[in-house]
Order: sequence, then structure tokens, then C-alpha cells
Amino acid sequence: MVRYLTESDVQQLLTMPLALELVERALTDRALGRAIDVPRARIHLATGTQHVLQAAAPELGLIGFKYYYTRPGGKSFYVHVINTGTAKLEGIVEAVWMSMVRTGAASGVATRALAASAASTVGQIGAGYQAIGQLEAVCKVRPIRAARVYARNRERLHAFCKTMSGKLGIEVAPADSAEAAVRGAHVVNVITRSATPVLSGAWLEPGQHVNAAGSNALARRELDEEAVGKCDVVTVDARGTARKECGDLLPAVEKGRVQWDTLTEIGEVLAGRAAGRTGNAQITLFESHGMGILDLYTAARVLALARERGVGRDLSIGD
Repeated sequence: MVRYLTESDVQQLLTMPLALELVERALTDRALGRAIDVPRARIHLATGTQHVLQAAAPELGLIGFKYYYTRPGGKSFYVHVINTGTAKLEGIVEAVWMSMVRTGAASGVATRALAASAASTVGQIGAGYQAIGQLEAVCKVRPIRAARVYARNRERLHAFCKTMSGKLGIEVAPADSAEAAVRGAHVVNVITRSATPVLSGAWLEPGQHVNAAGSNALARRELDEEAVGKCDVVTVDARGTARKECGDLLPAVEKGRVQWDTLTEIGEVLAGRAAGRTGNAQITLFESHGMGILDLYTAARVLALARERGVGRDLSIGD
């Protein structure tokens, strides 16, 4: 029987601390050659776009994929988990909420690896759905006492700050500008869908860590060239994915300042195979685009918990 989990089922089972654990393991396992990830593939139609991320975890005995279709006014996200020993489909997981949490967790893991240990303030650009996980994850890995958030939609911004203040138990205040959010913050999150830079390098200060998680297409950019140039340590989730999707780094690559093949992956830092922050004054950057292994590891644990706790329902598929 195939266990099927709805969005509400997943929300019962997946917490941010658990997502942080699973994402760190997935990234480390891949760096050590224990997991396989295939960069996202897309089919673009006039009506919308299909996206597919594939991954395998031999040590877990699992292989699978996430596919999602997006169009104006609609979307659908699903993860399929397959047992490599039996070739049976073990579960189908609705994954809108799960994707948001695991994306936030990736930035949280990078923050834990790269940000100053005493970081206590966050500056965030973006207050949409994905921004929820970004802010929560950082607050779980560092002693954050206050956050400043900027978004162009002021009504959405004020609602976001009120909700997140209650959720996190800290002061989350609306900023008057992106610059006001960033200056003086120890950790900077950028989570937008902008095609033009929203973070200026002129605002960055020694010791900051930046999570850039909104740009997953070469046509999008959240950081300007000065911002990228000021970062002493640049990490990505995966080199292959960055080559296809990192608009922030594209100008530096085209000018020979950065090479796709020599970028440091955050999993390599976690596994002790590459250096992260080596000085208090360094500015560090994590470019996050999304990886199938994050979905596979997260969905696998959620399915196991669902079976333990009697959550979800079984479907007669393939029996």
C-alpha cells in the first residue's frame, strides 16, 4: 500500500528542528558520496511550467523525485518516494508546505555553518510565503533577539511581522527600506522573486552572513555585483544547480571572477572538506536554489512518522 499524505498531514509531522536535522544530513551525505542529486529540469508551456527534481539515497534504500506545476493563480507539488530494494512506490507527499520548510532549513543549516555564533539580529528582504521558513530557520540556529523585514507590499509586510513576532517570540519589525533592514544585521536573508537586484553591496558590513534563496533562474537576480564581490566566502547548495539557476553569480562568472566548477558547496563545509568562515570580519554568502535530496530525505522521515502515528491514508496502487 502507498501512504498518501496531505498538506495538513505534513504540517502535523514536520517541525523546523526536524527539517534542519534532515537537510543537514542530506547535504552532508551528498558531499560524502552517499546521496545523488540531479539538478532541476523544467518544461515551459504557455499555460505554466513543470519542474522536476530527482534524487537517490542508497544508504536509505530510497530513490524518488519531486514534481510541481506552477501557473498564474495555481500550483501543485508532490514528492514520490520509491524503495530501491522492492521497486515499490512507498509514498506520495503533498509538498507545498514541506518545500517551504526545507528551503528555510537549508538557509538555517548554512547559517549555523557560516554565521557568527553570537549573531542576534536578522535583516530580511521579502515577506512572502517562502519568507516564513527563512526567518524561522535562522532563529532556530542562532540566538536571534530581533528581526527587521522589508517588502514592497506594506500590508503584507505588517501582517507578516505580526504573525512572525507571535510565532517566534521575538520582535519582528517592518523596515522602511531594504537598506534599513540590512544595515547592522548579523544575518541577512533575501527571499524575493526579483529579476533585478534588491540587495546592494554598499549596505553590507564586515562579519555578516547572507542567505540568498529567492533566485532560482539565471534571469533572476537578488544581489548586485558589488554584493557578490564583497563576499569573502561564497557557497552554493550544488554546483550543477548553480550553473543552471544562479543569476546572482552569473555576472561574476561572465567576467572571470568566479568559476562554476570551483564553487564551494555547503555540504562540503558541513563535511569538513572545505573551509567556511575563517575570520570574524569575513562576509559569507549562501546561494540556495533547491535540491531533490532535501525533498527525498524530508519526505522519507515524514512518511516514517506518519506510519508510526497513524497519519495519512493508504492507496491501493501497484498491489
